[in-house]
Amino acid sequence: MATINLKKREVEIKIVYYGPGRCGKTTNLQYIFQNSRRYMIDEMVSIKTKGDLTLFFDFVPMGLGTIKGCETRVQLYTVPGQVKYSSTRKLVLKGADGVVFVADSMRVRHEQNIESLKDLAQNLKDYGINIFHFPLVMQFNKRDLADAGVPLMPVEEMNQLYNRQLKATHFAGSATTGMGVNDTFKAALVHTLRSIKKQAGWE
Repeated sequence: MATINLKKREVEIKIVYYGPGRCGKTTNLQYIFQNSRRYMIDEMVSIKTKGDLTLFFDFVPMGLGTIKGCETRVQLYTVPGQVKYSSTRKLVLKGADGVVFVADSMRVRHEQNIESLKDLAQNLKDYGINIFHFPLVMQFNKRDLADAGVPLMPVEEMNQLYNRQLKATHFAGSATTGMGVNDTFKAALVHTLRSIKKQAGWE
């Protein structure tokens, strides 16, 4: 549940970017960070793990409006995608108000996408959260690689494979070019804020 700081008149919400290693979670956050610098509270914090990264930063986006007279502060996190960092992923996910699941469009990464999505569902379950009743947005990333001749799964196929039951809002994306990055993030904000208001009875 979001943290309400009455002294600062702020509502803090936490959104976590989740997905397999090298799927583009870090690149998503770097793109958002570089294009939102004027709203930043602090610098981006990077926690290195061998071959992977956990990133964090927070900011107050303009145009979100207020909740009960409080400004909305957004905290964005990524999780390390590699299988061996399971405990770190679970720790980062704790207290999340919403999740963006970044799936790798490369056909060779299908199994990793499935494994990561199952991991997300289990970790949420361990925190008493049903993934079907939680703010979730999907991004099918690396669509730009089609121009380089890399075999990609069609967006329709990915939606069928990963999202048929969840029915989450989804976007085709390329975190390196920025395509779909802002749309994904904005949708995550909308769904998360709507969920928070509903839980708190503020609708």
